[in-house]
Amino acid sequence: MKSRQINVPALAAAKAGFSTATAYRIEADPRLPSQKKKPRGRRRPDPLAAVWESEIMPMLEAAPGVRAVAIFEEMCRRHPEIITGVRRTVERRISKWRALNGPNREVIFRQEHPPGRLGLSDFTDMSALGIVISGARFDHRLYHFRLAFSGFEHGHVVLGGESFVALAEGLQNALWALGGVPEQHRSDSLSAAFCNLERDAQEDLTRRYEELCAHYGMTPSRNNRGVAHENGAIESAHGHLKRAIADELLLRGSRDFEDLAAYRRFIDEVVGRRNARNRKRIEIERAALKPLPDRRTADYEEAWVLVTSSGGFILRRVFYSVPSRLIGHRLNVHLYDDRLDCFLGSTHLLSLRRGRPPQGRGKHGHVVDYHHVIHALRRKPMALLNLVYRDQLFPRRPYARAFEALLAKQNEKQTCRTMVGLLALAHDRACEAELADAIDADLDAGRLPELDRLRERFTTDRVAIPQVAVALVPLCAYDELAAVGAPNTTSLRDGGLS
Repeated sequence: MKSRQINVPALAAAKAGFSTATAYRIEADPRLPSQKKKPRGRRRPDPLAAVWESEIMPMLEAAPGVRAVAIFEEMCRRHPEIITGVRRTVERRISKWRALNGPNREVIFRQEHPPGRLGLSDFTDMSALGIVISGARFDHRLYHFRLAFSGFEHGHVVLGGESFVALAEGLQNALWALGGVPEQHRSDSLSAAFCNLERDAQEDLTRRYEELCAHYGMTPSRNNRGVAHENGAIESAHGHLKRAIADELLLRGSRDFEDLAAYRRFIDEVVGRRNARNRKRIEIERAALKPLPDRRTADYEEAWVLVTSSGGFILRRVFYSVPSRLIGHRLNVHLYDDRLDCFLGSTHLLSLRRGRPPQGRGKHGHVVDYHHVIHALRRKPMALLNLVYRDQLFPRRPYARAFEALLAKQNEKQTCRTMVGLLALAHDRACEAELADAIDADLDAGRLPELDRLRERFTTDRVAIPQVAVALVPLCAYDELAAVGAPNTTSLRDGGLS
C-alpha cells in the first residue's frame, strides 16, 4: 500500500509479492476480506418471535429487576410449546436488551487515599472456621482495623457482639500498635457508634463513640446504610484475612487451641506476617499520622451492682458469684468484652470471666466459681441437688460425670455429701486438675469415686518441724557496745578521726 503511492499497480504488486490482478482488485476496492464478509443470517426460525415483543419486553419494562430465568419459567408456563433448550437464548436476548434499553446502573468511583487520612473498622464473623478452645467450639467475631493507604491491619478476637466495648478496645489496641492516629475513622452503621436514626437526624453519633474519637482527634464517618462497597477498603480485606487464617490453620494441622490466649497469639502472628509484607508503605504512612495522646481512654462500660444473699449479683441477665463476705455491698463493675473487673470503692477486688445469657426469653446465664460458695455448701450439702447453677458449679467435666454416676447408684443425700466433699477436697488441697483425672480414671474403670480413698491419696505429707534453739544475747552486752561506740561517734561529729 505504501509502494502504490509512488509506483504503478503492476510494479507495486511485484514488490509486494502478489499478482497484478490482485493489485487492480485492491485498487478497485481497498476493503479487507473480513470487511467484505456479509453478516450471517439466521439458520433456524426465531423461537421467541411470537413472545418477545408482545410479552417479554413488557415484562422487562414493567419490572427491570426481574431475573431472566424467572421470565423464561413464566414463558414455559404460558407456552408449553417453548422447549427448555432456549433458556440461554432468552438470557442472551435479555442481556442485550438491557445493555441497549435498560436502566442506568450504579457506578463505583475508585478513590485515592493519601497516607495518614483514613482508617476503617468493622466486625466479621469467624464461626465458619470451626475454632475449638479447651475442647469446646468457639463461635466468635473478629474486630478488624485497616489503613486505606498502606493496608496496615489489626485483628482483635471478640467474644460477644458488636458492642461499643469491643469497638473501643479493638480500636485503641490497633492505634497503639500502629503508633499514630489517622485523620478520619470510618465504619459502617454500627449500633455501638451510631444511633441509626432517620436520614434527617443530625446528631446521630453515640456520646461514647464521639468522646472516643475526640480523645484521639479523629473525625468519625460512616458509609451509607446498606451500601457495603463504600466501605470496600475493609470489606474486601475481610475475605483476604479469613482466607489467610484458614490457610494457616490447614498448615498448622489442627483447629484446637489450649486456651483463648493461645488463639489470640495465633491471630496476632498471622496479621503480623501480613503487615510485614507492607512494611515500606506502612512506614510511609506512619510519618503522616498524628501523634497518640498521653494515655488511653476508657474501653469499658461501668455499672453498679448489689451483692445479694445468693452470694453474687446479676448483670445483663447473667449471675456472677463473688466471695460471700461481699454480701450487702455495692460494687463498681467495669465491663470489658471478655471480663469484668470488680471494685469496692477504689480497691480492685477480683476479675471475673464475662458470661453471655443463653438464647431464649427469661433465661439467665451463670458464671460461678465453686471456691466462692464451698464453705456454705459444706454446711448445706443438700442445696446442691436442685441448685439453679449446679451444672455451672462443677469446674471440670469429670465432676459432672461423677455427680451423674453417684445419683444413678446412690440416694440423693449420699450423692450430695460426696460431691460437696470432692469439691471441698479440690478447694482445700488445690488439686482440682489432679482430682479430676483421678475421678475420670475411676469412672472409666466402672467404679464410683470414694471420698475417703481420694482424701487419703491427696493428703499432704506431714513433715517433722525441726527444733531450733535460739540463744538470746544478754542485754548487758548492748550497754557495753554503746559505751565502746560513744567516743567514736563524738569524734566523728567533731570532724576528728577515730
